[in-house]
Amino acid sequence: MKTHPFLIFLSALMFFSGAQSQTLTQQSNQVISGISEDRISRIDAMLDEAIKTEQVPGLVAMIVKDGRVIYHQAKGYSDVANRRNMEINSIFRIASQTKAITATAVMILWEEGKFRLDDPISKFIPEFNNPQILNTFRFGDTTYTTVPSSRQITIRHLLTHTSGLGYGVIDGDERMKMIYHKAGVTDLFTTENINIEESVKRLAKLPLHHEPGAKFTYSEGLDVLGYLVEVISGKPFDEFLKERIFDPLKMNDTRFYLDEKQGDRLVKVHTYQENQWKAYPVTFYDPDYPKSGAKKFFSGGAGLSSTTEDYAKFLQMYLNGGIYNRNQILSPHTIQTIMSNQVGDLLGNNGKDYGLVFGLVDDKGVQLGGMGSLGTFDWGGYFNTQYFADPEENIIGLIFKQTSGAGNGDQTGWKFRQMVFTLID
Repeated sequence: MKTHPFLIFLSALMFFSGAQSQTLTQQSNQVISGISEDRISRIDAMLDEAIKTEQVPGLVAMIVKDGRVIYHQAKGYSDVANRRNMEINSIFRIASQTKAITATAVMILWEEGKFRLDDPISKFIPEFNNPQILNTFRFGDTTYTTVPSSRQITIRHLLTHTSGLGYGVIDGDERMKMIYHKAGVTDLFTTENINIEESVKRLAKLPLHHEPGAKFTYSEGLDVLGYLVEVISGKPFDEFLKERIFDPLKMNDTRFYLDEKQGDRLVKVHTYQENQWKAYPVTFYDPDYPKSGAKKFFSGGAGLSSTTEDYAKFLQMYLNGGIYNRNQILSPHTIQTIMSNQVGDLLGNNGKDYGLVFGLVDDKGVQLGGMGSLGTFDWGGYFNTQYFADPEENIIGLIFKQTSGAGNGDQTGWKFRQMVFTLID
């Protein structure tokens, strides 16, 4: 019988009696109880070697144990061409790491009784009424036929990537890529003069991959939910996040768009070509996002930029049972729901479940090794950022890089995570 991941999470909260008051504090020169200093040095050496061998042009790595920063280092360059050194406060496009923040905003409204998780999204965005499923498709002219869905898309479906929506330009189905492109759906983020309401309403008219709830299909569901937050709260999505999450957690560098000073700290997106790291060119997205353009599109699935410290505060809030810096963002009951497997066996037997916000390590993941304790939650971003947080060990790991396209054998992600869990004596 599979152990419920949240039981471990809840046990950890009970064990760490001071967890609710834990905020990030810097490491002192004293020996850290329960942590191997020699093994921290191993991690540091591994990351140095990754820079030396040009696996990545630069990175920032951070480890937090019991609310205490025990490792925070910047290595390499944030801009190779201009030889600009990476700094620990460098700002990264976190792409899909935005999803957990958007889902948190949704659950804040859920706590206020604004909706039920199994309410149809059409109750709030009528354009989603009468969903259709793709039936036939002609590649020659991108025309298609559909069949009616027997189910409505619910808010839970959108949170768990089981709605049947696709992801346009990064979709695994070429037909969906073509349909989304023709409809003018904005898939990730943009410098163009468009807002999420316009894009979501276009999306609502398009066919689904499958019946809602039938499969796990990574999608633009969180962009839809960003617009839902606007509809319910009556506020622009960026303002809601700032007021209800970023300001209380003091996440002062987490934004959809950056001011001039923040823009100076934005890491360049790099790609490895001709045996060297180069600036990534404009393709289906503009690498100058989030510094330029119309600055009107608030992508709930991929639009935020942040620092390792800011995102660590967000994760620590979850480890604290919903509280950070004496601000109650979510209740422990809500986190119990968030940290439960919401997709059954739809992800297969690969060591991971999926909750309402995060990927969750299951019994198989523990058995595979190097992923953390049961209930460890995680995700990453398109531009090579990763994070994980283990509620049993009360430890957080973040490793942020900024690369796209051709890589150079980067192994820092799995090595960092595996080595972090060997720190604990």
